[in-house]
Amino acid sequence: MKISKIFEFDAAHMLDTHDGKCRNLHGHTYRLEVTLSGSLLQGGPKDGMVCDFADLKSSVQQWVLSRFDHAFLYDARNPHEAELGRLLEGWGRKTLALPCRTTAENLAVHIFESLCQHKLPVSAVKLWETPSSCVEYTGDSA
Repeated sequence: MKISKIFEFDAAHMLDTHDGKCRNLHGHTYRLEVTLSGSLLQGGPKDGMVCDFADLKSSVQQWVLSRFDHAFLYDARNPHEAELGRLLEGWGRKTLALPCRTTAENLAVHIFESLCQHKLPVSAVKLWETPSSCVEYTGDSA
């Protein structure tokens, strides 16, 4: 059985060494779909559920949205992006340093792994960077 819930968050980023316009600082309204899979719970207040949607919402809020929403997402390994991150942090602005380029693909992997670390039975993360462009990560490297 699979269940999914959709979320939105806004964030800024840049792809410093990109060969197109995304090398400039810009933002997106991301749409995030988190899919869980598992057996139906038996007995108790969650009987017949894979996961209570309210519990899923709370988990994604705590471990993803609270960190990503209205933040400058940057690759901590990139000197230009890290310098901009430090400048914004010095001004008390919200940032999130990541160990990778902030492509939609890498963000989906990061979100997937973060939720799995918190023991959610995640089977897929789908992330829309624009209304017509999305990536899906299912935990495999293919």
